[in-house]
Amino acid sequence: MLVLGIETTCDETAAAVIERAPDGSGKILSNIVRSQIEEHARFGGVVPEIAARAHVDVLDGIIDRAMHEAGIDYAQLNGVAAAAGPGLIGGVIVGLTTAKAIAMVHDTPLVAVNHLEAHALTPRLTDGIEFPYCLFLASGGHTQIVAVTGVGQYVRLGTTVDDAMGEAFDKVAKMLGLPYPGGPQVERAAASGDATRFAFPRPMQGRPDANFSLSGLKTAVRNEASRLTEIAPQDISDLCASFQAAVLDATADRLSVGLRLFREQFGAPHALVAAGGVAANQAIRGALHDVARQAGTQLIMPPPALCTDNGAMIAWAGAERLALGMTDTMEAQPRARWLLDANATAPAGYGNTRAGF
Repeated sequence: MLVLGIETTCDETAAAVIERAPDGSGKILSNIVRSQIEEHARFGGVVPEIAARAHVDVLDGIIDRAMHEAGIDYAQLNGVAAAAGPGLIGGVIVGLTTAKAIAMVHDTPLVAVNHLEAHALTPRLTDGIEFPYCLFLASGGHTQIVAVTGVGQYVRLGTTVDDAMGEAFDKVAKMLGLPYPGGPQVERAAASGDATRFAFPRPMQGRPDANFSLSGLKTAVRNEASRLTEIAPQDISDLCASFQAAVLDATADRLSVGLRLFREQFGAPHALVAAGGVAANQAIRGALHDVARQAGTQLIMPPPALCTDNGAMIAWAGAERLALGMTDTMEAQPRARWLLDANATAPAGYGNTRAGF
């Protein structure tokens, strides 16, 4: 099975072709990603209108490159998948409309993919993991612990009640004057900092639920920074290191609870899986290894290039759904908001600046 995947939910324009074998294994034939960092850097964050226009300008060329690199033509495709949300609605419309056009012209099945489901299923492409598994999803405005029991079958065990992890990293970077994108800049600065200099809180630690809260931690960083008469480079490094250490401790605590809830409801997971852009942070990856070891399970993380937004994850999610006969009509709608667990309620911040995608 050959599937083209298109990703345009935020500030990466991406297309990829994957091949799914009858035994369920997958192979990436091409994976082209064009970042928009330069377009948004001077604004300190993603500007939705600029993002949508950039997708329009380059998407056709990126799809052509993906098809050429895969060595196939459109007639050979078994399906066309596009991220239909959640995300910045202008970009989502660009990708989904393009996928519909390709599917219609070549009489190929269409799959409208939930961007979060694509992150959730990526470890099955990279590692062939079996269901069920416990997912730590930290992508854009989302921070969730999810039980993944099958394709299209997700139970949210915990979520953020305010800022998502990616948001918190970005906002801390901005308040400290670090360039965009903020997350990698905080990680880089933290590497040369003293993580014990500032005593930041560990939000939600010890609570019986598996929810996250990072707004208060972000405020604590701002308060400590404001007490400094003049912020020197070492101060920034120490603030970042102390902030990141607090995030790591809070994440470890929340995941320990999430894994306990998973076992109570679904039995032992095949693995703890980390996915999404924040999972590319090496310090967070190290902390997750410790959590998995203490919980008696394995940690599985896709390569960093497949943690951030890409077309291969969309193509793979499309292939997984297509294999089960789960296709969509030309009436499929783009969605700015789209919960992974259909039975869950939206968190308090869902739909805010970054929390909507």
